[in-house]
Amino acid sequence: MRAEVKIFAYLVPFFALMTGLYAWFTEPNEWVGIVALLLTTLFSAFIAFYLWVTGRKTDLRPEDDLEGEIGDLSGDYGHFAPYSWWPLWLGLSISAVALGLAVGWWLLICAVPFLFISILGWTFEFFRGEKAI
Repeated sequence: MRAEVKIFAYLVPFFALMTGLYAWFTEPNEWVGIVALLLTTLFSAFIAFYLWVTGRKTDLRPEDDLEGEIGDLSGDYGHFAPYSWWPLWLGLSISAVALGLAVGWWLLICAVPFLFISILGWTFEFFRGEKAI
């Protein structure tokens, strides 16, 4: 997890610098942006620290090994669906729910059952039907 730790560790001083610049160039009453950027800095630091601690406790992945070979990454990566319509329906129903939050409660009430059905359909896709495992 060395790459992930470096990415988030490099983001911490960047966000700290942006927080300082934002605080310097905005009006004194603009606290929301300053607090948001400060929290972004802290969250990046928390994530970098967490990845660093867990990376010390786990074995090196093949991509973290400096002397690793390409063949070390070969193997089974998991089970992936060859095709599925459920992400489409889930995306459409989430869009309808978001639109319902913006437009009115009546659309939200109509969209929530479709959201529930699409979540269940995608979750249990491989338990029923022709693609059952």
